[in-house]
Amino acid sequence: MSEFVKPVELTGQRWVRLEPLTRAHIPEIDAAAADGELGTLWYTMTPAPGGAEQWVERMLELRAADHGVSFVVRSLDGRLVGSSSYLHVDGPNRRLEIGHTWYVGEARRTGVNAETKLLMLGHAFDELDCVAVEFRTHFFNFASRAAIERLGAKLDGVLRSHQIASDGSRRDTVVYSILDIEWSAARNNLKFRLDQLAG
Repeated sequence: MSEFVKPVELTGQRWVRLEPLTRAHIPEIDAAAADGELGTLWYTMTPAPGGAEQWVERMLELRAADHGVSFVVRSLDGRLVGSSSYLHVDGPNRRLEIGHTWYVGEARRTGVNAETKLLMLGHAFDELDCVAVEFRTHFFNFASRAAIERLGAKLDGVLRSHQIASDGSRRDTVVYSILDIEWSAARNNLKFRLDQLAG
């Protein structure tokens, strides 16, 4: 593991605590995947029911190869409600991506995602001194695109035929980013949204 991104625990004030993903989380992730909806989203990389072990191993391989760190997201009462990751870590250029994010149904349309991103972006910009944080999603994942735009990320462009899926279809990847000079405004926006949700 490089010195740029290391596993850390991050705790919010109202909604979530993030802890580094380990194999010990497999039973809880398997239970979360039984939510039923996660594995049916063809354009995402979410754990399918019964596929938690394979999903966790894939995420841990990224960390072993020094390409990222994955977190489980817990509500402050301790329930595992999702996951998000630092990916495509580029230490020399002080860049990384936040992605592979998913949540159980009950956590959606709450403050969980906003506070998760506030914690991860804050760590990336304030502790790691990143100059840019990227977000990437499938062109057809309109819910994800809207959520990324609500964070204050700007559209960088579309990588056409960027990846080939297991079924042979081609993924167009939409790329967004937040720059270090934009972080202050994005942070204020996230805190404002969290205040509204708490009110």
